[in-house]
Amino acid sequence: MTSPQSDPAPQPPQGHTHTHAHTHSHGPAAPVSRHLRKVIAAVLIPFATAVVVGLIAFWPGGVPDHERTGVGFDRQTQDGKVVQVVKVDCADVNAAQVPPTGDTSTPSGREAVNEQEGECAKATIEVTSGDDKGRRFVEVVQPDAPRQLKEGQGVVVAYAPDAPRDLQYSVIDVNRKIPMALLAGIFALAVVLVGRMRGVMALVALAVSFAVLTLFILPAILQGSNPLVVAVIGASAIMLAALYMCHGVTARTSVAVIGTLISLLLIGLLGSLFIGWASLSGNTDDNTGLIKGLYPDIDMSGLLLAGVIIGSLGVLDDVTVTQTSAVWELHQADPEMGWKGLYRAGIRIGRDHIASVVNTLVLAYAGAALPLLLLFSIAQSSVGTVANSELVAEEIVRTLVGSIGLVASVPVTTVLAALVVSADRTGPGGAQAATAAPARTGRGRRRKTG
Repeated sequence: MTSPQSDPAPQPPQGHTHTHAHTHSHGPAAPVSRHLRKVIAAVLIPFATAVVVGLIAFWPGGVPDHERTGVGFDRQTQDGKVVQVVKVDCADVNAAQVPPTGDTSTPSGREAVNEQEGECAKATIEVTSGDDKGRRFVEVVQPDAPRQLKEGQGVVVAYAPDAPRDLQYSVIDVNRKIPMALLAGIFALAVVLVGRMRGVMALVALAVSFAVLTLFILPAILQGSNPLVVAVIGASAIMLAALYMCHGVTARTSVAVIGTLISLLLIGLLGSLFIGWASLSGNTDDNTGLIKGLYPDIDMSGLLLAGVIIGSLGVLDDVTVTQTSAVWELHQADPEMGWKGLYRAGIRIGRDHIASVVNTLVLAYAGAALPLLLLFSIAQSSVGTVANSELVAEEIVRTLVGSIGLVASVPVTTVLAALVVSADRTGPGGAQAATAAPARTGRGRRRKTG
């Protein structure tokens, strides 16, 4: 990693004897002195070196193999296509028995009655990938099923090799690859059209983030490495790549990196403390239970903490870059402003940012947990009961720890940026002031001689 650099300071136009000490630059960030660049590099180069060493030391080399359980996501799947759909009487295709008493007060009784009434769909599915490509099987769809099939529709089918031949394949989902790919293309196009080169670099940084997540973080955790250590190394690698790719190798970006790092450390410490104190196991649903069953050595509470750190990183980057840029622009607008004035002005901007970002985090987690909250509402559980359940407590701890880190990142990054940029004596303000001094002296001499 090279020492953080900036573009050369702009030179005053030649031939003008009258200059101003204050400028309003909308171009690149003002450079900092060579000494400050060395100080920043002395902090970041060892950090970046440690990240690279950590990546090498914990590199997993792939996802460990395991025997398929056929449960949940741990199933063999292939692509399929609905080639025919025929409407049939449900009583002719269902073997469910209606209770002799006709009792429909229980869920099983109601389901049995529904399966004997109405019109069902008998779909013929053709496997379109894998060794059994071209093989067909029949799927019966109930009239009240949430997923209805239609001819020509792409589907995902599960394969159970140990089942009887007629029951080896079943439809488990709809194939959404085309609309998802189209939406991703529209997103990329919008980013490039609006962001131009910055947008292109943002997409490259996004690809790097996914690569680190899928090639390093997830396989390393499955290999049995400490989830917290892996998350810290992976999040640091993502942070360095994303910030420097999108914003350039400058002192301003380096200050944002340091502010993000300090905030991540705070989130890690608070998360570790409160996840342990609240006795959160991290094993709260079928998916985490399946992971624990397949890989019993995984520390699930550590996995929860790793999720908190990685989930907070994206918003942290936004906050720290915004605060650093605000302080730099304030300094360029008024180079005579001291670090205290820069901090006060920057923190006023940060307060608005805090309010919006914290609200965004809370609403994002609430939206993700909305079905769960509806279940508690149906059960008429009290707020205390809901908050005390591990499912909701995980989200509360995740939200509050991440929000504390975000709130702390504003003053931390602002004061760092203010100290760095105000200590500069070679930026546009200093250079122009030095140039302007002889001109003022010359005017004074002309007034005396005149």
